[in-house]
Amino acid sequence: MHPEVLQEYKLGDMVARYLINRDSMQVGFQLLPENVSQENIVTDNCFMESLIQYKLTGDIYNEAYAGGCSMRNGESVRKLKFSEQTDEFVGEQLQVNTIMMDEDGHRLIHHLVWLKNMPYVRISCTFENQSKTNCCLEMFESFSLGGLSPYMQGDGNGTLWLHRVRSVWSQEGRHEAIPVEDLQLEPAWDPHAVRCERFGQAGSMPVNRFFPFAAIEDRKNHVFWGAQIAHPASWQMEVYRKDNGLALSGGLADRELGHWMKQVNPGKNFTTPEAIVSTAHTNSFDIFTGRLTTAGLVEGFLKAPESEQDLPIVFNEYCTTWGNPSHENICEIVDAIKGKGFKYFVIDCGWYKENGIPWDIGMGDYEVSSELFPDGMEKTVQVIKDAGMIPGIWFEIENVGSASHAYHLTEHLLHKDNAVLTTYFRRFWDMQDPWVDKYLTDKVIGTLKKYGFGYMKIDYNETIGIGCDGAESPGEALRENMEATVSFIEKVKEEVPGIVLENCASGGHRLEPKLMSVMSMASFSDAHECEEIPIIAANLHWVIHPAQSQIWAVIRQDDSLKRIAYSISNTFLGRMCISGDVTQLAPEKWNLIKQGISFYGKIKDIIKEGQSYRYGPKIKSARHPEGWQALLRVGKNKQAYVVIHVFDGKLPEVIEIELPEDVPDHIRQIYAHQEMEVSIKDRKIYYRPSENKSAVTLWLE
Repeated sequence: MHPEVLQEYKLGDMVARYLINRDSMQVGFQLLPENVSQENIVTDNCFMESLIQYKLTGDIYNEAYAGGCSMRNGESVRKLKFSEQTDEFVGEQLQVNTIMMDEDGHRLIHHLVWLKNMPYVRISCTFENQSKTNCCLEMFESFSLGGLSPYMQGDGNGTLWLHRVRSVWSQEGRHEAIPVEDLQLEPAWDPHAVRCERFGQAGSMPVNRFFPFAAIEDRKNHVFWGAQIAHPASWQMEVYRKDNGLALSGGLADRELGHWMKQVNPGKNFTTPEAIVSTAHTNSFDIFTGRLTTAGLVEGFLKAPESEQDLPIVFNEYCTTWGNPSHENICEIVDAIKGKGFKYFVIDCGWYKENGIPWDIGMGDYEVSSELFPDGMEKTVQVIKDAGMIPGIWFEIENVGSASHAYHLTEHLLHKDNAVLTTYFRRFWDMQDPWVDKYLTDKVIGTLKKYGFGYMKIDYNETIGIGCDGAESPGEALRENMEATVSFIEKVKEEVPGIVLENCASGGHRLEPKLMSVMSMASFSDAHECEEIPIIAANLHWVIHPAQSQIWAVIRQDDSLKRIAYSISNTFLGRMCISGDVTQLAPEKWNLIKQGISFYGKIKDIIKEGQSYRYGPKIKSARHPEGWQALLRVGKNKQAYVVIHVFDGKLPEVIEIELPEDVPDHIRQIYAHQEMEVSIKDRKIYYRPSENKSAVTLWLE
C-alpha cells in the first residue's frame, strides 16, 4: 500500500510532508523544495522510511547483513505506530511534534522547529520510557529523510550523489562529491541486502575526520537535501538503501561506531542533539550549503555580544611571542598597533609559564607568571585598555598539562578502564565533577572578572577518543562530559556579561554547530603562515558562516609586499585577525596593512550577510597548491567582492569569472600590492596575473 499524506506544512520555500502507511501506521518524513511541482513526484519511489530511527538492546536487527553495517529499521522501529501530531506557533517559531508509540510503553516524539523565513529546520527526537522496565538505547538518530529522490524514475542510475566535507589538522574542509554507485549503494537485483555508508567521528574533536555534514544531490532534477549535526562529541551520518529509495539520517554515533549506549529508566526520557536540515531546488553546492550555514548566523553570531556585530578586528600575539607573552613585549606590541583599527588584543597561551616549562605542558594551574608579569597582570591589562582595545586571554579549560599540579589531581580527572585517561602529555578534567566546576570557576571566571577581560579564547588541543568511564558506555560518558563543557561555557557567559568567546581546537577540530552557537567566532586552522590558508578559508564557507570564521594574517618582517597582500586578502574570506612581527615592520608594509584594514571595513556587511560562490579548478594538493581560486561574496544593496588567489604551477594567461545575474559589475576599489590588469566586460571579470603566489581583491558595486 502506498503511503498517503498525513500533513503538510509550508515553511518558506520548503514543504515538510508527513506520510503515513495506514496498514502499518508507520510515519515517514520528507522535506521538499516548494518550487518543484508535486506532479514531478514519482509515487512508486515514495518508500516508507520511519521518521524516527532508534534501536534498543536486544531488539532484532533489520535484514540482511545489517549487523555492523547499520542499526536502522530494526524491530524497535517496526513496532512504532502513529499516535498523534501537534503543531504550535510561538511568536515567529513553528514547532511540530509527531508522536509514535509501541505496545511496550515506549513513546517517541519527532520534533521539528522552524523559525519564520529561515531556509532550514531543526529536528530532534525524544524517547520516553513509560513502561515499567529499564531500557537501553544503542542507536538513536536526530533526523531521517527517506525516499530520496522522490523525483527520479527507478533507481536513478547516475542521478544521486553524496556530498561530504573532510577535515584533518591544518587541512580543514576538503569537499567530496561521490556518485552513490561509487559507494556501492545501488540496489541489488533483489532488494534484500542492507547497503549503508555510515561515517562520522568518535571523540571530543568532532571535526577531526569529517565535518558533521552530509548532503544528497539529485543531479537530474537539481535538488539538494542535507544536514549538519549540532553535537560536540561523537556523531554519525548514514546513507542507507535497500530498494530504489535512498535514506539520509544522522545524529549520535551509535554503539557500533561511537561505543554509545544509554540507559533510560521507567519515567525517564532522552533527547537527541539537534540536526539542522534543509532542501533546495538548485544545482549549486554553494547555494545549498549557504542555507545551512545561515543557522550559524542566526543561532550563533546574531546572539553574540553587541561588540561583535560590526565584525571587529582581532590582534592575537601568539605568532609574535610564540607562547611567551610578557608585560614588556605586550607593551611593545600595543605601542606598535594602537590606533590602527584593532578592537581586541588577545594574550594567548603561556601567560602562566614557569621558567623552563613550555606552555603546552604547563597549563592547568593558571597562576599568572611572576617572571613574565612582575607587577601583576593588572598593569598589562590596563596598557591594553588605555590603547582603546578590549583585552582577551587564552584558556584551555578542559585539559591539563603534564608539568602542572592539576595533572596529579587524579580523583578529579577522567578515567578510562579505571586508569587516568592520559594522552602524550595531557589529561582531562571530569567536567561533571562539582569540585572541577568550582576550580574552573575560580581559575577561569575569577581571572576574567579580576582583570576585566572582555574576550576569552577557549582552546582544546587533544581528544578524549571513544569515551571514558562514568556512565553505562564510554560514548555516553563522553557525551555527558561534553554537555558539561557546554554548560560551563554558558556559565562563563552568565557570570561575565558581554564576554566574547572564541572557539579554537588545534585550529578547526570543533567547528560544529553546537559550540559555534555558544561562541562568537572560531579559529579554523593552525596553518597560519601557509599558502593553503585561502583554500581552507574558502572551503569553510560550505560548513560555517564567514562571520564566525577567524582568519589569521601572520605578517613577518621580511615579507614582501606581495606576500603581505596575499595574507591580508585571506582575511577578507571571514574575520580579520592579525599577528606576527608588527613591531619591526617598515612603513610601506604597515601602509599596505592599513589599506587592507580599510578595505575590510568596507566589505564587512557583505561578509555578515551574503552568498558565497567558488570558482577555479580543483586544487589537488592543499600543501602544494597549483592553479587559482576565486571566491565571490554577494551581499545586499547591490554590493559584492571577489578574492582571487593565484598559486604555483603554470601561470594562467587570463582568469575569467562569470558573474551571476544581479551581481554588480562595476569595480569600486581594488586591494593588491601593485597595479593589476583586471577589468569587467559583458559581466565577466578578466584578470591577467603577473606572478604566482599572489592575490587581488575587487570590491564591486
